Amino acid sequence: MASEDAVKTEGQAVVTTSTWRPFSHAVFRRLWIASLIANIGGWIYNAAAGWMMTSLDAGPLMVSLVQVATSLPMFLFALPAGALADIVDKRRFVLGLEIAVALIAALFAALVTANVVTPWILLLFMFLIGTVESLEAPSWQSIVPQLVPKQDLAPAIAANSVGINISRAIGPALAALIIAGFGIAAPFWLVAVSNFGVIGVFLWWRPPQPRVYGLPSERLMSAVRTGFRYTRNNPVLRATLARSVGFFLFASAYWALLPLVTRNQIGGGP
Repeated sequence: MASEDAVKTEGQAVVTTSTWRPFSHAVFRRLWIASLIANIGGWIYNAAAGWMMTSLDAGPLMVSLVQVATSLPMFLFALPAGALADIVDKRRFVLGLEIAVALIAALFAALVTANVVTPWILLLFMFLIGTVESLEAPSWQSIVPQLVPKQDLAPAIAANSVGINISRAIGPALAALIIAGFGIAAPFWLVAVSNFGVIGVFLWWRPPQPRVYGLPSERLMSAVRTGFRYTRNNPVLRATLARSVGFFLFASAYWALLPLVTRNQIGGGP
């Protein structure tokens, strides 16, 4: 009997650690594909915005502010957004934010088409998109455990990371081809519709009702303080954050100024 259990356990370990196992779950598979398309759209948006700023104002400060406008919301809102993810209905929250991204992107695309965008309008819309994405990120990550059983959670998280890196590689290249072939407004219109797949999946998906414990929801600021306290007392997490800050502090300068280097020093196109 003991040997039979050992065989079952060993067999189960092989199955549950399979990279492709999460894709056997329909909700995860559909949402992964939809989010891949949406993330590609997001990187198209970022690349096109950086290139557009070099045409509107080629000063190093203004070009670098595109990355500031994109990243600042994550610095400002990620902590309260993480606390909010434990309080609100995640499906409805993410669905509302995805619709907001589509509407903001469509409005900006219309302004680009009308040729009325100024450098500050561009920065404003980058900040708005960044704000929505920073509010959504913690809720999106915490939805994954609802999509797959516990034994498939690790490969599901890994698959999401792979999807982000795929979109990061494909998105800017597509932005270049689209701008060169169809003009600067085209990528922004494409971004406006890239979120439709995610919106459709969230409208279709009906997650199981969470267990009700009868306790009141944690307050927002209390949850933020708990997060700070946990980080302060977790040396592994502190080390991870320190390495991340050390890398991104310098890497962000490269990303921010790359469009300007391409246009002015290399003399290249999109």
